Amino acid sequence: MSEKTYLLISATIFALVALVHLVRLFSHWSFQIGTLVVPFWGSWLAVLIGVTLSIWAFRLISQWNVSHQ
Repeated sequence: MSEKTYLLISATIFALVALVHLVRLFSHWSFQIGTLVVPFWGSWLAVLIGVTLSIWAFRLISQWNVSHQ
């Protein structure tokens, strides 16, 4: 697997995770692991981290394209 493919897959997964957390926030889905109820601020944090990592990976892809031409 090339670096570009790895970055594309990573960026897509991070974007999808952020999207699922956004849907959770706007649909008011509750999330519970055992007896632990995950608060909504945890999803806001996950959206922020997921979007940041996805943007970072997409920028690395664009830099990779420029440097490998």
